[in-house]
Amino acid sequence: MSDIGTVEFVGKAHGQFVHKRRVAVLGRSLAAMLPTATSLLDVGCGDGTIAKIVQESAHGMTVSGAEFLPRPDCAISCLGFDGVHLPFLDQSFDGCMFVDVLHHSRDALAILRDAVRVSRSFILIKDHLAENRLDHQTLRLMDWVGNRPHGVELPYNYLSNEEWQRLYRTAGLAEANVMQEIPIYPAPFSWVFGRKLHFIALLRKL
Repeated sequence: MSDIGTVEFVGKAHGQFVHKRRVAVLGRSLAAMLPTATSLLDVGCGDGTIAKIVQESAHGMTVSGAEFLPRPDCAISCLGFDGVHLPFLDQSFDGCMFVDVLHHSRDALAILRDAVRVSRSFILIKDHLAENRLDHQTLRLMDWVGNRPHGVELPYNYLSNEEWQRLYRTAGLAEANVMQEIPIYPAPFSWVFGRKLHFIALLRKL
């Protein structure tokens, strides 16, 4: 099988067996971390599916999107941006959300700081923890399977908990709530791809 054929096969398999469950679980889990009647910007919203679930799961929630490559079929209202500078005024939203976006960024601090600028009170992040070489290798495989078929850039910038804490402090943020038990994958896949590799953190502006 050619490289292109392999990528297409992997993309179809991932979409059939993983994507739908992941989207549903993350949408509900993210919504559970948020206050009601909130205006939210989903930075790097992709097709907007997760953001739409969040909006429908939390009472009074309104969600807009910002995306480097906006999709015409996005499930929410979405504006394009350059990957760092969000096209919104200061404190335009109650908060911003990043779902598996920051580890794709070449400068996570720059975009996080701009999200803090357009947020009135909080940042919500779903991302990964990599504390050792095995974690890094597992996450690289997951990233390749989930994103390579869609042409997403893969810099594999995974952080340890200590590195995340340093990033938060530098951006003017502090943890308010953290979720690490996120049932994205069913057993036995969760034993390999679940573990403590995923987290959702609600961060408050200092």
